Amino acid sequence: MQKQRPKHLDLAKIRLPVPGIVSILHRISGVALFFFLPLLIYLLKGSLSSADTFDSYRAVVGNPLVKLVLLGLLWAFLHHACAGIRFLMLDIHKGLELQTARATAKAVLAVSLALTVILGVIVW
Repeated sequence: MQKQRPKHLDLAKIRLPVPGIVSILHRISGVALFFFLPLLIYLLKGSLSSADTFDSYRAVVGNPLVKLVLLGLLWAFLHHACAGIRFLMLDIHKGLELQTARATAKAVLAVSLALTVILGVIVW
């Protein structure tokens, strides 16, 4: 008897629920923060060493492309923090119901994007 299972996964047809999207974005943001941390520490060290290096770093950060990358890192940090709080609540068995889990996942997305916009406007 032949099984009617698919031979491959069609990733374009798979629809992930919002909590799944938040979980994947949490992992992606954590990886991004991990890989960009040495660069951010290097920039902090250089900016604190002297006034001349601070001015040169300020000129580099003034580039719109660099600002966009830093804005992405700001979103990664804020999303990772908000989703981390959500996952800590799930670990203590708060918000496990389906509707609550979906609502908190949507809240994580909304809060992290709103904070990114607010802080991005202030910093830009």
